[in-house]
Amino acid sequence: MTYNNHDVPVLVGYEGNLDGQRWMLKRELILGREEGCDIPINNRQVSRQHAKISPSTEGVILHDLGSKNGTHCNGKRIANPTTLQDGDVIYIALAQKFVYLSSDATLPLEFEDSTSPAPDRRGRLLLEKRSRRVWIDDEEILPPLSASQYQLLETLYDNKGRVVPREELMTGIWGEDGAIDITNQALDALVRRLRSRLAELDPDHTYIVTVRGHGLRLDNPQAE
Repeated sequence: MTYNNHDVPVLVGYEGNLDGQRWMLKRELILGREEGCDIPINNRQVSRQHAKISPSTEGVILHDLGSKNGTHCNGKRIANPTTLQDGDVIYIALAQKFVYLSSDATLPLEFEDSTSPAPDRRGRLLLEKRSRRVWIDDEEILPPLSASQYQLLETLYDNKGRVVPREELMTGIWGEDGAIDITNQALDALVRRLRSRLAELDPDHTYIVTVRGHGLRLDNPQAE
């Protein structure tokens, strides 16, 4: 599978020894305890060659390599090759956590300071568009939002409190062609998931407000 520089799936390490590290999935990568692995994981629970991730014409495939303690995707131990979906959570022997981001949720690696929010602050909630990262009161949302969750939030964020009609939101998230087959129920489910992610950091404020009969708007109060 061939990618351009702006269209590459990414594996992001969370928690564990590899927290914050990122790998662009342009080729097959082996994960394991051996130092020669593409992604070495220094933990006794991890097999020498534990798992591999392989880009293919069908997508990006996660394989367990007969490991003793297993490879888990979204909480389930995998026995067969598994095609990864945007936002999937991967555990290697429950010792190291990764999040898979699909090509339309790729995180660029060129940051002057990858630990600090960008200066363009409009309120308590902050987006850094180049990296698709999101903060609330200087605390980053981790794991990152899925591609569709981020696109919904960015569409509302760019409209600065304006009520955005549902049709406009669907087009902003899925494009004109993709939005044709999207139902209101699918949008509602996406909104619920995004609200839940935002509430993890700020349970006392509702950022996404439904204006019945009109659409949605972002309520982003000023930072204290």
